[in-house]
Amino acid sequence: MNKTKRKIFETSMKLFAEKGYDATSVEEITATVGVAKGTLYYHFSSKEEIFKFLVEEGVKLLKNSIAIKTDKLTNSIDKIRAIVLIELKVLSKYESFMTIILSQIWGTDPRSIMCRNYVFEYIQMIEEIVKEGIEKGEIVESDPNVIASGIFGFACASLIYKLRREKNTIEIQKLYAEIDKSFIRKLERGQ
Repeated sequence: MNKTKRKIFETSMKLFAEKGYDATSVEEITATVGVAKGTLYYHFSSKEEIFKFLVEEGVKLLKNSIAIKTDKLTNSIDKIRAIVLIELKVLSKYESFMTIILSQIWGTDPRSIMCRNYVFEYIQMIEEIVKEGIEKGEIVESDPNVIASGIFGFACASLIYKLRREKNTIEIQKLYAEIDKSFIRKLERGQ
């Protein structure tokens, strides 16, 4: 991605997260980036295309990060630990992306349906790992959909946790250790 396209992408993500998609205009994006409308339209045909690109790239980054890390692991609990840590790191680095996804999944318009489908696809990826862990006897008998949704829920809950903190920050390793202690370890068979 060239420098101008990246700047449009990052600025749009920030504005969509802060103001919402509908309240963000193309004029505001171009003014903030410091480019003409023609430059924006050279890279993206519409505000909707920017949004779609943003969501696709963000989900791809998250899924690829998880695939790279979990493909090297054999134990399902270790895979879940890796997923939670990656979610926390992605949340910390790309909070605007997570804010946009979570703000958009509730409606019935095409944009909301697209976001919801990506979230469900991501949760399904986690669910497959949970199912595998149950079959291998590594994870206690449980509903894989509930567990996978809960694991995704840590990303959502971490945003709330961050907002409630005095300095509005997250100590990733500390939060990860708490999630591991209070949730992940309880999934292990024999614990």
